[in-house]
Amino acid sequence: MSRTYRLGVVGFAHMHVNDLMRSFARLPSVEWVACADTAPSRPELVTAPHTRAWNLQQARERIGIPKAYDDYREMLDRERFDLVIFCPENARHGEVAEAIARHGAHMITEKPMAASLPEALRMARAARSNSVELFVNWPTTWSPAVRKAKELLEAGTIGTLFEVKWRAGSLGPLSHGSTHGSAPDQAAPMSDAEKGATWWYSEEDGGGALLDYCCYGACLARWYVGQPADAAFGLRANFMSQYGSADDNAVITVRFPTALAVMEATWSCVDHGIPTGPILYGDKGTMVVERQGDRQVVNLIQGKGAEPVFVEGDPLPEGRATPAEEVIHHLETGEPVHETLAASFNLQAQAILDSGIRSARSGKLELVDNTSWAIG
Repeated sequence: MSRTYRLGVVGFAHMHVNDLMRSFARLPSVEWVACADTAPSRPELVTAPHTRAWNLQQARERIGIPKAYDDYREMLDRERFDLVIFCPENARHGEVAEAIARHGAHMITEKPMAASLPEALRMARAARSNSVELFVNWPTTWSPAVRKAKELLEAGTIGTLFEVKWRAGSLGPLSHGSTHGSAPDQAAPMSDAEKGATWWYSEEDGGGALLDYCCYGACLARWYVGQPADAAFGLRANFMSQYGSADDNAVITVRFPTALAVMEATWSCVDHGIPTGPILYGDKGTMVVERQGDRQVVNLIQGKGAEPVFVEGDPLPEGRATPAEEVIHHLETGEPVHETLAASFNLQAQAILDSGIRSARSGKLELVDNTSWAIG
């Protein structure tokens, strides 16, 4: 790496900002400049792990970002950046991306690309018109088993792919260690009112299980099938989170020209009971990406009644094994980033997700908009 990259952060709504910051902090070519949050539509009631105030605190104290601005627009005006990580509320991705692009910085955000296809197009147009690059990170991209399944699929190991399944969920985005209290023995889970004050449970802010988890299915199905989708039918509901306006359970079924995809999302699940996938069905076999201990493997079944074979994923390419390494490698060499990080690919994944959202509202099958994704 031949140069130093000046980095900043805008938006601490999505806790995955911590993973992105840690990824870049490991690189010697990175110089942290400044950070700023976006102004929430409602104030959070508590500072607990994975809330936006806590995420910002991590940036200052653990990552060591030297400056924090109250207004991200002022920060962009005053400082110079080569690359900006942005993780605001899903519904504000377009607004923030436009502001960053106008200041000539490359940018990377966390899944999903946006809360809607029009907002995703807004992001891609901003990047193109300002001659900067836009990347979207997916945690699944860095799974060797997920990549191995793609390799085996393309080698014809399970024949012709006709269905992809994906299921993901938890007890909600603030259910994993998001406790608060002045001492460990006083720590308590966040209350419903405290969760409800966060953007995650606000439909207006782009919260909800559908956007949080079905987005993975849209990305993976598009990547494995290798074709733009035709149409989708979506359902979503709020069963357990009446303190918020967003859905906590959702399903999207997608039709591709040669395959189907089913993606499920939940914020109400104690245990899935089955491997969550991705699961790939071909006319000659099935592949299930599943966890064994602390790693993922591909469970490969070739032929009816065949014994399963567990296939390990290959080590990720040296120097390109994290989102930070991948993006910096691309900026240094001009080699394409992994397909799932590219803006043009993510517009296609967003188009699938968007049709599922529109269907959940209309109650009808909705066509996937494949007329404008090439802008990326």
